[in-house]
Amino acid sequence: MTTPARTEATQKPGKAQYAYEWIKVQILEQAFTPGYRLVLANIAQTLGMSVVPVREAIRRLEAEGLVTFERNVGARVAMVDGEQYRYSMEALGILEGAATAQSAAHLTAKELAEARELNAKLEESLENFDPETFTAVNHQFHQILACRCPNQRLNDMIAVEWERLNHLRTSTFSFVPNRARASVNEHYQILHLIETHAPADAVEKAVREHRTATLRSYLNSRGTN
Repeated sequence: MTTPARTEATQKPGKAQYAYEWIKVQILEQAFTPGYRLVLANIAQTLGMSVVPVREAIRRLEAEGLVTFERNVGARVAMVDGEQYRYSMEALGILEGAATAQSAAHLTAKELAEARELNAKLEESLENFDPETFTAVNHQFHQILACRCPNQRLNDMIAVEWERLNHLRTSTFSFVPNRARASVNEHYQILHLIETHAPADAVEKAVREHRTATLRSYLNSRGTN
């Protein structure tokens, strides 16, 4: 469990913001695992503040789906929810498809080369497959392709869904490692579309279908559809 130094800079946004960011880091880094009971007094003592800003932070995290609150039990880190995972993947397919389509025409040759290098790294990693590392590099790949999207609201929504996914599972590829090779091949197809200046709707469709294929593979592995 990491407690960041409470410098003047970190305190500027206010205690509730500081508590929110700190608790969120613990959840996303899995120091606070699903089902972990969030005792407000203990957190407040750790952060050197009253329970009031901690309670406000917990409410924000509850609104984001990272925390649940039960009467007579209190606040807990939200449990892994397969249905919520499905919703996030469906949303990410739509959002990331749109962002990549808007970004495509503005990507530089350097950025495309970086994306291609990351995908080559993913391909090489298939020999000694580590799902968590694969997921992290995969995230970087998609971030680069969407980095020139001019719609900041769209970018913010994508970031929220990635955070939710980071909480909902360590890595989809832990459940469907055989999906990794197909994912790499689809990345090359998406890159080809962007590099050959394919219409934006073709790029959007390819990215969306790429996400849908991963979701479908996961659901099949869990015996759902």
